[in-house]
Amino acid sequence: MDIIFVPEPSKSHQDKADKLGVAFEMTPIGKEAFVFFVNVKNPVDTLMVDEIRGIYSGQITNWQQVGGKDEKIRPFQRPENSGSQTALQKIMGDTALIEAPREDVVQGMGGIINQVADYRNFDNAIGFSFLFYSTELVKQNQIKHLAINGIKPNHDNIRNDTYPFAKPFYAVTLSNPTKTSRDLIGWVISPQGQELVAKSGYVPIDDVVVSDVTPNDNKVK
Repeated sequence: MDIIFVPEPSKSHQDKADKLGVAFEMTPIGKEAFVFFVNVKNPVDTLMVDEIRGIYSGQITNWQQVGGKDEKIRPFQRPENSGSQTALQKIMGDTALIEAPREDVVQGMGGIINQVADYRNFDNAIGFSFLFYSTELVKQNQIKHLAINGIKPNHDNIRNDTYPFAKPFYAVTLSNPTKTSRDLIGWVISPQGQELVAKSGYVPIDDVVVSDVTPNDNKVK
């Protein structure tokens, strides 16, 4: 595969690239929001960034501590190296995550594996994803997105970066991508391509800068 469209490579993927001595070229093609959501019956509408860290570190364990009902919080996570789990880890920084809920899942040929539990929309649950993927459940009135620091994850707040977890969405290739890949990226960041980005549910970008991630350098320059 010459090109992928992702929020950003995980630390594990970056480390593997470093070991192989290869570099990623990352071109922002749009903006997305990393969102937290709860059951629509949950009276909590907003959380502070520090409260998110408190919940996912196990320091905050009851919704009553953040203005909700007297119920134990059930914080769901995503599998390691998924885009959304990587985003959560970046928010947590040096704060250790609590252990994720796990479940046994039957696989083909009758085998059973123990994996990170999928989100269950319990009244006391909290989960996270990217706005694009969770919007359909909001439309179905199953979950609601939480405001962060009182700021809702809508397109205006993503565009102007007032929403705390607004993030670029990248076209990622290896260095020296093929002409086909460059042509595709060029089209995506053109006015026509950006119109498609907007129609797809993402926030288009105005200023586009190509960034390199070189071996032993995990920061986008």
